[in-house]
Amino acid sequence: MIDVLVAGGGPAGLATAIHAALAGMETVVVEPRPGPIDKACGEGLMPTGAAALADLGVAAPEGRPFLGIRYVYGRHRVQAEFRNGPGLGVRRTALHAALAARARDLGVRVVPGRVAEVRTAGEAVHARLTAGELRARWLVAADGLHSPIRARLGLDLPSRGPRRYGLRRHYRVAPWTDFVEVHWAPGGEAYVTPVADDLVGVAVLSGERRPYDEHLARFPALLARLDGPPVTPVRGAGPLRQRVRRRVAGRVLLVGDAAGYVDALTGEGITLALLSARALVGCLRAGRPEDYETAWRRLSWRSRLLTAALVRARGHPPAARLIVPAARRLPAVFRAAVRTLA
Repeated sequence: MIDVLVAGGGPAGLATAIHAALAGMETVVVEPRPGPIDKACGEGLMPTGAAALADLGVAAPEGRPFLGIRYVYGRHRVQAEFRNGPGLGVRRTALHAALAARARDLGVRVVPGRVAEVRTAGEAVHARLTAGELRARWLVAADGLHSPIRARLGLDLPSRGPRRYGLRRHYRVAPWTDFVEVHWAPGGEAYVTPVADDLVGVAVLSGERRPYDEHLARFPALLARLDGPPVTPVRGAGPLRQRVRRRVAGRVLLVGDAAGYVDALTGEGITLALLSARALVGCLRAGRPEDYETAWRRLSWRSRLLTAALVRARGHPPAARLIVPAARRLPAVFRAAVRTLA
């Protein structure tokens, strides 16, 4: 019987496996897709996330530092620098490859397949895979936004509020700023992250289902800057809002997007996943897995509160039009919000 079985080999699952291996736990990751895996993602690590990556002993992936966050709405713009060092814009594939290399160096086994069924008996979790079965003391579900394991355990809650979606692609163009830019327009946002000296990622977020180019046409000033060709296909995700009853169910724990998600608007999904992975393994080491729920809530409450407020305002057009102008008139408030998330 192994110590920790991780279902899902994305950043959240690999970070959990690395922390578990560093704690001396025998760890296996189950993942159906060969890596590195790409998916719709803002690809920005907040400074705290960049520090958490370094704490894992992960070799710094190629990317581009960014100094803070800038909001743009027509002629209105406001920006805030981070207080304690830069964030890191990094292709998700590069991040995945760096995490996978570190896990491999620590002896983490990656088994191809999916967890098809979960059954707890005594002090063990029996996981039936697409081929064979594994027994573990703990199962960590890191199987994404629409986690099948979470659904099988009855941990999903009905989603309330707007159903929003994200689409992302990359453009071969030199970044024009050292900030992550969030462009606002009626009906959606465009989130621009510099990820290399000649590459930017552009994610569009909206409650409307329409092609990527139609979304991007709402941002003419941004579109004018994207004079380089798109170099990656459009990838999508959603609905983004996922509500979860709890993150601990006996010997099964949820991490990353599987643990619940509000929206991608404030861009701290990967950072929260890295911090949650560390907290989860710490609770297992202490023999108190039930403490993980409180730890997750403590780590995420600021981002959940701010993101929910912004998404709620976005649902009311008169309020949405005031977000960036208000931030510009109250720069200290905007700066405090950005630094709190960072």
